[in-house]
Amino acid sequence: MGNLPDSELSRKWDQCMVDVVLKTGTGFGLAFGSGMGLGMAYSNCQHDFQAPYLLHGKYVKEQEQ
Repeated sequence: MGNLPDSELSRKWDQCMVDVVLKTGTGFGLAFGSGMGLGMAYSNCQHDFQAPYLLHGKYVKEQEQ
């Protein structure tokens, strides 16, 4: 994590927090759903921080000449 620029580190933390809130919140409908959601969010965040150079794909349009 020491090699990441501050903006990228901030983006990853924001993405992890949103993931935690969404997965835990949607899991409240089941008995153990919130715990499972929290575990999945933790796993996703751990993977995201351990693979700092993984780029998420974005569509790029070609410019017409």
